[in-house]
Amino acid sequence: MLDHLKAKNRAWAAGKLSVDPGFFKRLEGQQSPEYLWIGCADSRVPANEIVDLDPGELFVHRNVANLAPPQDANYLSVLQFAVDVLKVKHIMVVGHYGCGGVAAAVDGQRRGLVDHWLHPIREVAAAHRAELDAIPHQHERLNRLCELNVVRQVKNVASDVFVQDAWGRGQAISVHGWVYSISNGLITDLNVTVRNPKDVDDLQI
Repeated sequence: MLDHLKAKNRAWAAGKLSVDPGFFKRLEGQQSPEYLWIGCADSRVPANEIVDLDPGELFVHRNVANLAPPQDANYLSVLQFAVDVLKVKHIMVVGHYGCGGVAAAVDGQRRGLVDHWLHPIREVAAAHRAELDAIPHQHERLNRLCELNVVRQVKNVASDVFVQDAWGRGQAISVHGWVYSISNGLITDLNVTVRNPKDVDDLQI
């Protein structure tokens, strides 16, 4: 069953070894990524490939609509491990244009449990209602909401006690907000990078 995927795995592993015979031996040692990627679970947004990094170079957490809710133990466990154990230097919150989760948050339909998960996006939409209503086209309006959601999650990450305590210890961590475009494969930096507690206070969202 799924033999085609197993065959692809063997070909991938062989290709890695042909270029770098010690690749997997190094991975067996210890992962030491400098980056934590908090992104969307969308299958079209493969974290490592987008930034052309090998396994071991990017610590990844993905969920529907790239949320960083302070009540989610899964996300918090990843964040604490990345900050306290791996000592990552950069945390990237990465949304993507055309996000189905963002659209589902505000289309008025009921889907069950995921509606609760997406509630923070509805809060962002409500807080920026005037700006969003002024955008005439639905597609562009949703893309702007994708951006606003990323900014909100950057603030969540940077406000978390794990990051705040790390800064207090003198640990260098930057939290970045990016949006990926599926249509051209490019990342847009939203220029909301947070490097210290003061930056968090200055971030408007």
